[in-house]
Amino acid sequence: MATIYNVHPDTPQVRRIEEIREALQRGAVVLYPTDTVYAIGCDLNAKSAVERVRRIKQLSNDKPLTFLCSSLSNIADYAYVSDPAYRMMRRLIPGPYTFLLPATKLVPRLVMNPKRKTTGIRVPDHPVCSAMLKALGNPIISTSAHLVDEETDGQPKTKTNPGISRFELFDQLDKLVDVIVDDRSEPGYQVSSILDLTSEEPILVRKGLGWEAVTAWAAEVN
Repeated sequence: MATIYNVHPDTPQVRRIEEIREALQRGAVVLYPTDTVYAIGCDLNAKSAVERVRRIKQLSNDKPLTFLCSSLSNIADYAYVSDPAYRMMRRLIPGPYTFLLPATKLVPRLVMNPKRKTTGIRVPDHPVCSAMLKALGNPIISTSAHLVDEETDGQPKTKTNPGISRFELFDQLDKLVDVIVDDRSEPGYQVSSILDLTSEEPILVRKGLGWEAVTAWAAEVN
């Protein structure tokens, strides 16, 4: 059974965050809230934990994993950032955006896209995530924790069909993860917007939360 840590959604308790950090450093797989959906993750550099995340989500090794960074400067350690990409990210983060960027050597091969050598990176606008990242000092894997359930008949979750509660989600994953971080928020139903920044012109790959801000930025610079 997973250990549940109850944390304050706006001012996470230092002791609780330290306990979560220690678990991550030991290679724990964690279920935690983000500014979009609940995510399953682990320390980016914990290979065995990354492999477990893949097994939980039934992801093959050619499917890249997104990870969270603490800041724009932290992103530059793990990805090559062009000047146009930097200007866009500086405008948008922190927020519900996943940026596809060329990976540096610090990104484990098990995480990146093996063919394109790219990686997906987020800087979330979420106090609990920020506290976890600051305490750990490393990026944290972040893949949606939503599993197919009977209530939604396998259909995408929408505002009128948000899916399961956090307690049902916790029950589903209790035996699969080591730690559950509970800030009393319910699972979100809207995913992040995905922006491909590997070429000169940014490409909106997926419209998720915040896509209107991307469109507004593009209109300003063009």
